[in-house]
Amino acid sequence: MAKRTGSRCGKLRKSEMGVDVDKDEFTSEDYAAFSERLEDNLTALRELLARREFGRGPASMGAEVEMFLVDAQGQPLLVSQQVLDAARDDCFTVELDRFNVECNTAPCELTASPFTSLSRELHQRVAQLEQAAGQHGGRLALTGILPTLEHRHFQASSMTDIPRYRALNRTLRSSRQRPFEIHIDGPEPLHFQHDNVTLEGASTSLQLHLKVKPQQFARVYNAAQLATAPALAASGNSPTLLGHQLWEETRIALFKQSVDERTPDEHRTHRQPRVGFGDGWVSEGPLELFEANIRHFAPMLPVVGKQDALSIARAGGIPDLAELRLHSGTVWRWNRPVYDTTDQGHVRIELRALPAGPSIDDMLANAAFLLGLTLGLCQSKDHHVTDLGFDLAEHNFYRSAQLGLSANLYWPAGKLPRSELASELVPKLIPLARDGLLEAGVPVTDFEPWLEIFEARVVSGRTGARWQRARLAKIEGQRPGRQQALNRMLLEYLELSGQNQPVHRWPQ
Repeated sequence: MAKRTGSRCGKLRKSEMGVDVDKDEFTSEDYAAFSERLEDNLTALRELLARREFGRGPASMGAEVEMFLVDAQGQPLLVSQQVLDAARDDCFTVELDRFNVECNTAPCELTASPFTSLSRELHQRVAQLEQAAGQHGGRLALTGILPTLEHRHFQASSMTDIPRYRALNRTLRSSRQRPFEIHIDGPEPLHFQHDNVTLEGASTSLQLHLKVKPQQFARVYNAAQLATAPALAASGNSPTLLGHQLWEETRIALFKQSVDERTPDEHRTHRQPRVGFGDGWVSEGPLELFEANIRHFAPMLPVVGKQDALSIARAGGIPDLAELRLHSGTVWRWNRPVYDTTDQGHVRIELRALPAGPSIDDMLANAAFLLGLTLGLCQSKDHHVTDLGFDLAEHNFYRSAQLGLSANLYWPAGKLPRSELASELVPKLIPLARDGLLEAGVPVTDFEPWLEIFEARVVSGRTGARWQRARLAKIEGQRPGRQQALNRMLLEYLELSGQNQPVHRWPQ
């Protein structure tokens, strides 16, 4: 029996947000009070991190999976609240757009067969949601970007009507003072402007949460940063957007641009985007990243909670750090720190870069490789993470998103990094991922089936993105229009995904 570390169903969102957002317009007094609370939260967190008992306990893994709702023809279905009402389970939550839903899974200790636990729960939850969606003429789609999305699906009416999302939309538009601009290169470049944040809902992902001890945070976080690129290169599943063939993981470029608050002048001065890879290796720990979130990014949702965090911390308690969590939830690092009050307080690393789909087995395979490689890099004597320049690690990330297994990646190898195609590098890293999981106490029978799937996919070269491209090309050879071809391709994809066969076994 997998050992859970306390159910996170219905609590993960609260943990990230800190407080409920109950309004969507704010005054200068709101911002001033919120900023003051943020500074108190930082001081309180600094004191918590200094406690010997803070963050103690075994490492654990949990996950979130975002999904699309589609109708029988594969078109977006804007009924998320109705589906969740039918499902009646607080493990599910709405997302920014009404055609998205999210499933939160309970964390499991690494030594207690976490992948078996996650597999069992995902199958149960997806079946539960499928049944609820079916009551409203819908079904689920596990993919990084839904191929059938069109411009008409991103009207203001598509956004989930709750104060948090209305406030995000208003604040981001006010900061920019101009439409959002999407510029994505690729085989069929896409350039257009859009006047709201609903494009963010075109992206769905698998997000992993790894609980780590504070004193190990910097080492594990840096390892996760390096490990993300090869994992992403072999996991691409978002090759199209609005009828254009773009990156293997177009979702990475789209998410960054769809909530970019920066003005043209701030672009020129290279101000950091709210969605980004970071600006350097972490040298100290989680506080470093939380501080950077406050220094670099203005508050977007200045809602003050009820607790006096500093007083609670100094009295020996565990404050909720509501304002810090709420603010950090509006800074979308691809790997970001999360503070949680459970287990006497702890920090996690949220690994956010992997796409949803193509199947549950594929997502488990991706999770096993990324988590294993992260842990393996922490323990390896031959792979010194920070020997690689941070700019090269960032280069790896975006090239992996753009080119997938065809990307040329840099890897630490002493004073001079080596450069290698992802298709050749990734298989060499699988043994390191295996070692990392073993050293962390994950039973070999728990992770080996998933690493075998991951390796078979890399050897075959057939990622979800490549399957979609190849199948689209074959269908277009029969001369339908692009949208009709995308629609036919998606329906075939959904049928195969529902059979839960990993994508490298799908017929082409």
